[in-house]
Amino acid sequence: MHEDVNLGTVAAFRLAELGCCAIAPGLTDAEFARIEGEHGVEFSDDHRAFLAAGLPVNSPFEPEPGTTYAWQRPWPDWRDGDPDELRERLDWPIEGIVQAVETDGHWNPAWGARPDTPETAVRMAQRCVADAPKLVPIYGHRFLPAGRGTVGHPVLSVWGTDIICYGADLIDYVDREFEEPPPERPDDWSPQATVPFWRDYL
Repeated sequence: MHEDVNLGTVAAFRLAELGCCAIAPGLTDAEFARIEGEHGVEFSDDHRAFLAAGLPVNSPFEPEPGTTYAWQRPWPDWRDGDPDELRERLDWPIEGIVQAVETDGHWNPAWGARPDTPETAVRMAQRCVADAPKLVPIYGHRFLPAGRGTVGHPVLSVWGTDIICYGADLIDYVDREFEEPPPERPDDWSPQATVPFWRDYL
């Protein structure tokens, strides 16, 4: 079995084993083609294999008191979801960077000198981030880099400019997100982001 298929499929089986969510039949090739065509994004090979093995389905959601969640349905509904909601989720990482420029004074040194006015800074930031590699949501604000023919990326947790590696790969991510209690990380656990732009924020 190819590494990409094995990695995504094993992660899907592990998710099912943990019993943390319902799992519907996986996405078909026709569904992948429709989704990628509508949203202008390609799933990485392991993410594709994960969703082909079984599509995680959201359960009724009861937020804990005093806790803020970005999504009441953390699993993206790639099959029947509202296209605008899916677009919002795909845009989340970029919008978070731009919002940090607008509200928190963030500026990436790689963009050159910061413009004098906030409005110009936001417009320049929007141009600079437009070509950043796309990230595809897995669950909530956890993302995998997009790209057919790629595999084994660390899973990134993205909240504005607060970006960390949350799993060394898709299998490791499933265990760390859904196993109770989460497995302890070894002392030498230090996955490195594999795509430009986003790795600069780690």
